[in-house]
Amino acid sequence: MASSSLHSSSSWTPQENKLFERALAVYDRDTPDRWQKVARAVGGKTAEEVKRHYQVLIEDLRRIESGNVPFPNYRC
Repeated sequence: MASSSLHSSSSWTPQENKLFERALAVYDRDTPDRWQKVARAVGGKTAEEVKRHYQVLIEDLRRIESGNVPFPNYRC
């Protein structure tokens, strides 16, 4: 998740990202007031911020799955 657009509205710490991931596992798309609950679980973020963060994550995944993100050239 190294997308520069990810940090356009606010920065996310590794701890916030972990809380975000856990909250997404608990509150699926059918959960009423999903984004408010995810924001509460993360702490310090608004419902709009977590929704935007999710949309950026989904877009990053689409780019990766479509092959538009090159694999890093790791040295063994």
